[in-house]
Amino acid sequence: MFNKILKVLNVITQVILLIAAIISMLTAYVVFAPDDLPKPFRLVYDTTNAVPVAAFGAVVAITPTPTPEPKHYLPGEGIMIDLSTKIINLVDPGGRKYIRLTIVVEFAPDNPEYDTLPEEEKTAYLTEFEAKLNARLPIMDDTVITLLSTKTYEDLYTADGKEKLRQEIMDILSQKLPDLKILSIYFTEFVVQ
Repeated sequence: MFNKILKVLNVITQVILLIAAIISMLTAYVVFAPDDLPKPFRLVYDTTNAVPVAAFGAVVAITPTPTPEPKHYLPGEGIMIDLSTKIINLVDPGGRKYIRLTIVVEFAPDNPEYDTLPEEEKTAYLTEFEAKLNARLPIMDDTVITLLSTKTYEDLYTADGKEKLRQEIMDILSQKLPDLKILSIYFTEFVVQ
């Protein structure tokens, strides 16, 4: 009789192990199989909070948390920094051509909540942002000086030449300062002789 009880317990244990193996395989199939294959249920993910939700045969509607869209700043709405006046020799066989130039660079604020800040916080932010820009003035000055020293009088004296120079300065500064968004470049003084 004791042998019969052991045989029954052995069969029950094997059935339990078989059921556990089937459940494990089913779970692995649901999680890892491509979504275009038939499944008894599908996992639905809330991409805003990355929390998985299991939906048994039903579609679960998840409303994402609205995130405010960052303001798109236009030229004239940013924070400006004066790069001071520069006198640079142009590429000229006689070495007698030069440019006297003053540039103002306009940056978009890097704080997405800048427009909604209270006035005292906005003032503190502007002070901090201007300090960040002033710390990068050597990079900006070097970029402008290096670029202008490769130009000739013919490159710069026309309106098209000035616009091309403006775009080149924006492109190079954007590459060298990738964490800052440049809105525009302004020439407040431009003399080529």
